[in-house]
Amino acid sequence: MVLHGDGGSHAAGRPRRLTRSSGPDDRGSGPGPENSLDMGVDDQELTRCALAAKQGDTNAATRFVRGTQRQVWQLLRHLADPGVAEDLTQECYLRAFRSLPSYRGRSSARTWLMSIARRVAADHIRQRDRRPRPADLADWQLAAERAQPRTTSVSDGYALRSALEALDSRRREAFVLTQIVGLSYEETAEVAGCRIGTVRSRVARARTDLIEQLSEYDTDHNASRGG
Repeated sequence: MVLHGDGGSHAAGRPRRLTRSSGPDDRGSGPGPENSLDMGVDDQELTRCALAAKQGDTNAATRFVRGTQRQVWQLLRHLADPGVAEDLTQECYLRAFRSLPSYRGRSSARTWLMSIARRVAADHIRQRDRRPRPADLADWQLAAERAQPRTTSVSDGYALRSALEALDSRRREAFVLTQIVGLSYEETAEVAGCRIGTVRSRVARARTDLIEQLSEYDTDHNASRGG
């Protein structure tokens, strides 16, 4: 799934409609194909793109989306629901472009956008009914390996998702932002509105909680197989 503008000009601060396109390389691992995204855009360039998009530069708007889309999708996928991450990503960019006239560039455009994505996830969580959901292992395996090196099988998918969902919401957010999305501790602190030391503490506690929960799962799983 690739978000892009539908062509034509737009007024400053108003985005072109974001649409989806998919290709043969889409395999459900996130916004793709990979070569349609620009993952190498640094914070300064993204901020320049956002400010230019604010003035009506459609090319800058497209580059801004392509340079941030996968991180937004990853965050929403882990803080909300994998099944609706694409829709929530769309919602995040719609909110971002509506808010663009008030963006002054005092913080990086990446952290500004992640703060919006965080609110999108929170709004979704408040509205949803909680129910068991299967995990897509691609990023959950990464999350588990970041917490503790282990061999992950398909049957572990539910355990991995349950373990991360069982975390305190603030610890889960800090863990996902730093260990999966790839933000620095400083950037995560800005997104979450807390101190860097608090982020470090939340990540450390999340890692400890995950190791404990996954160890309990291993014990129970091995006992059931042996019984």
